[in-house]
Amino acid sequence: MKQILNHLFEYKTLDKAQAREILVNIGQGKYNNAQITAFLTVYMMRSITVEELEGFRDAMLDLCLSIDLAAYDPMDVCGTGGDGKDTFNISTLASFVVAGAGQRVAKHGNYGVSSLCGSSTVMEYLGYTFTNDRDFLTRKIEEANICFLHAPLFHPAMKYIGPIRKELGVKTFFNMLGPMVNPAFPKKQLVGVFSLELARLYAYLYQQTDKQFAILHALDGYDEISLTGNFKMISKRQDQVLSPQDLGLDKWQPEQLSGGTTVKESADIFLRVLKGEGTPSQTQAVIANAGIALYCADENRSLSDAMALAKESLDSGKALACFNKLMN
Repeated sequence: MKQILNHLFEYKTLDKAQAREILVNIGQGKYNNAQITAFLTVYMMRSITVEELEGFRDAMLDLCLSIDLAAYDPMDVCGTGGDGKDTFNISTLASFVVAGAGQRVAKHGNYGVSSLCGSSTVMEYLGYTFTNDRDFLTRKIEEANICFLHAPLFHPAMKYIGPIRKELGVKTFFNMLGPMVNPAFPKKQLVGVFSLELARLYAYLYQQTDKQFAILHALDGYDEISLTGNFKMISKRQDQVLSPQDLGLDKWQPEQLSGGTTVKESADIFLRVLKGEGTPSQTQAVIANAGIALYCADENRSLSDAMALAKESLDSGKALACFNKLMN
């Protein structure tokens, strides 16, 4: 590792094979915590290259415990986190709305690292028990249209990384990797990213795959559609900047998307939105992200139809029903 660190400290980059090998070695416990911390720190101070990101992704997928859900044609709906905005759990709620609209979801999630309340944090607080049991997860995606894949149970390599990330408490390149390493290898994905630069990297890598995808970044910094301003959407169909009005929705202020200051507050918001008791800003933000996910999932669906489908899923209680079936 000393040689690698010296190479990086001289402002040199890694090629894809080197990046993959290093992350495999980290995942196999071959480096100590100080070396791993130094390695992570490099990527907090400079941009990651597409070759490095691709190598890291391949290593994580090589090491993961995969689960075959291809028969259900699932979609993942998630964000990188790391935007520093501390919003409520928009993408997790959008996952249930998507499931309620009939598109099955294999939701990949983790605890919050750089934020108070990640998707796993809120799900655990609400009483969900994480598992990587194939039969259980298959049954849930059949019954509830959604299953929840808690990242640490599918990425054993993370046991060497997780404690360091937690102690650092800031975003690292593992935020960038999270959405790319869903162990169900879904062919459909809505992913929000924390920077335009990362959106371009994702777009380059996803264009090389057979995924149906939409990559989102709000131009004021959110890793999702916030409705606080315009957002960038990159998909196989197009690359465009859209406004809240383009979705038939309103513009809101950042403080109206707050996730609260405790996990309990976040969980309370989560349940209120699912029950149709959220504020207009909360409800519309969830519908916006779920609508784009449904637009991405079916290439024959118009944007306005996708938004209407998302709204109906939430308003009718179908999203809540999926949540209740998952939890029971």
